Amino acid sequence: MTDTHTTTTGEEQPSAQEFWDGRYRQSERLFSGRPNAELVAETQDLSPGHALDLGCGEGGDAIWLARQGWRVTATDVSAVALERAARHAEQAGVADRIDFQRHDLAESFPAPAGERDSFDLVSAHFLQSLIALPRDEILRTAAATVAPGGTLLVVDHTGFPSWEPGPHPDVHFPSTQEVLAGMQLNHCQWEVRTERLYEHEVTLADGRVMTRANNILKVRRLSD
Repeated sequence: MTDTHTTTTGEEQPSAQEFWDGRYRQSERLFSGRPNAELVAETQDLSPGHALDLGCGEGGDAIWLARQGWRVTATDVSAVALERAARHAEQAGVADRIDFQRHDLAESFPAPAGERDSFDLVSAHFLQSLIALPRDEILRTAAATVAPGGTLLVVDHTGFPSWEPGPHPDVHFPSTQEVLAGMQLNHCQWEVRTERLYEHEVTLADGRVMTRANNILKVRRLSD
């Protein structure tokens, strides 16, 4: 899970791992540890199977899925985040249900455990970054790993939050239609189950309560 957004610039950039390790080292805990509300709402009708959590961060979503009976492959580019996620999973008593793997998704992609060749659920929450990220290619690869009858859930921020002190003017936030177009799904093999805007309240450190909006796209694979 991330809290920033995709951009590309001509400036020299750190590697993805350097960037995100640095972000996580800024505080003892970057996220709340609670699962994303969109994940909870959009998976309540699914039977637990094998899930892939892309950009798992400190493990909040992966741990929640494991508690619901899922077996989870959870990946992130940050070794710092993964070390915390593994510790949190151990404390939650679900470490045996989660396989944490470090991947730079621009270079490698996690495979299902054992003899499986697909996932019943692939979750990509806020797979957005201030450094270059080939999102369309990553999401196409993610879609290819979804089993027939399985679900791909993509949740994105719709823009910078109102409290952002210095938004980046060159950042583009894709609509759900742009995400669909980028994944190049065969309409005979996939159906859109959810496509909507979700707004939620965020309590800032100074006590202010603000609103943040996210796009939710859930698609189901019908066949090979």
